[in-house]
Amino acid sequence: MQLHKENILIVDDDVNILELLQRHLQSWNYHVFKAISVKEAVVILRDTKIDLLITDLKMPEVDGFELIQFVSEHYPKLPKLVVTGYPSVQDSLSAIKSGVVDYLTKPFTKEELKLALTKSISSQDIKNDDYKQSTNSKDKAYGELIGNSEKLNNVIQIIERVKDNKATVFIKGESGTGKELVARAIHYQGKFSRAPFIAVNCGAIPENLLESELFGYLKGAFTGAETNRNGFFQAADGGTIFLDEIGNASLAVQSRLLRVLQEKEVVKVGATKAEKIDIRIIAATNSDLREMIQNKTFRDDLFYRLTVVEINVAPLRERKEDIEPLVDKFLFKYGVEYKDRFLKITPDALAILKRYNWPGNIRELENVIQRAVIMCDKVIDVTHLPEHLKYTLSFSSENLQPLKVIEKKYIEKVLRATGNNKTKAAEILQIDRKTIRQKLSE
Repeated sequence: MQLHKENILIVDDDVNILELLQRHLQSWNYHVFKAISVKEAVVILRDTKIDLLITDLKMPEVDGFELIQFVSEHYPKLPKLVVTGYPSVQDSLSAIKSGVVDYLTKPFTKEELKLALTKSISSQDIKNDDYKQSTNSKDKAYGELIGNSEKLNNVIQIIERVKDNKATVFIKGESGTGKELVARAIHYQGKFSRAPFIAVNCGAIPENLLESELFGYLKGAFTGAETNRNGFFQAADGGTIFLDEIGNASLAVQSRLLRVLQEKEVVKVGATKAEKIDIRIIAATNSDLREMIQNKTFRDDLFYRLTVVEINVAPLRERKEDIEPLVDKFLFKYGVEYKDRFLKITPDALAILKRYNWPGNIRELENVIQRAVIMCDKVIDVTHLPEHLKYTLSFSSENLQPLKVIEKKYIEKVLRATGNNKTKAAEILQIDRKTIRQKLSE
């Protein structure tokens, strides 16, 4: 009997055991992924849909119990099978309590392994619709986009509508909100995911080079052009090009971009003949392009061509529900990278992160967690966070108001107390009647 073709991840620091398990599993037509450490295993789990985990318990650095606990928390639908050479009643009970379906002791026969596999896989109804990477309810992921907020869900709904066509998309949002991740989700969640995705930061390329880098050039087109060269547009042919910080493009580059959008063709610098391309353009900026149009620094016709579909990525302060799953993501990423272990964060430290307004958005949050991981041992506490974050515990900036608003409210209060007698109110406030009228009119 040939078993189903699921993906199985085996984790063991003994290379001989890995090879033995791989031979058996492949003979039953399984796809096999191998890891000699928990650190390798979590990287595979993050990037691959796995249907069954087979792990040893006794391993250096991070042991199998920690891996089982991590999988139970982040991939609760994933069945787990333990294979160990150091059996004990305590280990067996601990493994079963952690959700392990079966427990095999080395050495084992091929038939014993087959029975354990069948039991483990049949213990769960593994369907594509039921199982998704990062299935933890507080760690919902869509590609690299992570969060539970309504504003992020609105972005995902738009992505679902545009991912399978090549309509031009314009992404707007503050710096650090994840505009490139949105662009990548549009490309990689759709049917063109196997085609190229080319990201270009228009603000990072000198203005005099951007034109030739985007469209390519012919030999001799300018000093230093010693050979013919394709640009980013030719490299992305058939797929997607993401133009970040499009507001930095010169008017000359904007004119060429307009031709690409209108005619679906590119002309290299120094060439007269156009090349047809099949491409989706996604542009992004944190600049106000409408204001730039008023200032004659951005073409209005290009703006309307770029904004066929608009996506507004909200700043992190407007979607604080996403902070906790993002913290989990960065704890996982940097805990494994720097500490070879899974780190946690205390409720007090998490509360500080949730109350801060994050002017630098997700990029700032990631930097804070990265630093905290380096500074802590196993748990991130308040002491590991930057001082300026902690001040937000004493007050909420959302309740603060401009001085002129407070002044106006107090003047109105004094006027009510004096029966709207402006002369009396002016005496109490120690200002003249004219100032009262002026502040009320503001």
